[in-house]
Amino acid sequence: MEKVIGVRFKRVGKIYYFLPGGIEFKEGDHVIVETARGTEYGEVVIPEKEVDEKDIVAPLKQVIRKAGPKDDKKVEENKEKEKEAFEICEKKIASHGLQMKLIDVEYTFDNSKIVFYFTADGRIDFRELVKDLASVFKTRIELRQIGVRDETKMMGGLGPCGRVCCCSYFLGDFSPVSIKMAKEQNLSLSPTKISGLCGRLMCCLNYEHEHYSETRKRMPRQGSTVMTPDGKGIVIDNNAITEKVRVKITLPDESIDVKTFSLSDVKFTQAGDTDDSDAEVDINEEIKSLLDE
Repeated sequence: MEKVIGVRFKRVGKIYYFLPGGIEFKEGDHVIVETARGTEYGEVVIPEKEVDEKDIVAPLKQVIRKAGPKDDKKVEENKEKEKEAFEICEKKIASHGLQMKLIDVEYTFDNSKIVFYFTADGRIDFRELVKDLASVFKTRIELRQIGVRDETKMMGGLGPCGRVCCCSYFLGDFSPVSIKMAKEQNLSLSPTKISGLCGRLMCCLNYEHEHYSETRKRMPRQGSTVMTPDGKGIVIDNNAITEKVRVKITLPDESIDVKTFSLSDVKFTQAGDTDDSDAEVDINEEIKSLLDE
């Protein structure tokens, strides 16, 4: 077993593991560590714990030290530098006539590199811009193109539900989201109803997907014949949340009645009657544009 701690470098970013090196850390402590980008300042989000060596992606680096007041001050100074660099870069982009939108600027802790995050509709030839920025800041420059989901994660905002966007509040990584998830949850397939601020399918469609998928496997397929306490009937609709089944029943007097039964009261034994079909959804081009590439 190996003792490790989890460190995060952004408020809602990925968690990276480091060896504590005999230093005791608690959640919320700030540390100085060596990363592929250079020396970085991070926050401990997972206190020291033991993990099996086979679960570790070797080699793990060791924490350099706990961050002190001088380190905290340097981080604040870097934030001020980032604001200045943002304004300078925006002017340079305009002067070069590039069709790109600057989203964020990030200084590494040791100021060995500045990363500029931007969005654009296609590929951008920013070689001259990089040279221009390098001559101004006298350090390594990296321009990184990001997608609309990452833009929303960095910028933040309120989602259709009225709460802060999940991606900028607590999601460390993006999970794949598909239009099929919306269909299985009986949601409207209108892009305006199921898309977030980024214009892509909302991340929250994934939260209950597993429950709906598992419940559908235990429910009868729409249009199938089932046996109910009131006789045979044809399934009209299923409710995966309440586990209720709406059934159309032909009464002895030949009249039609529609009743709702609990799943436990409905009997169906024929093969293929469960509602676990993976049939493709017929969707228009506007909805297809929401699918993750």
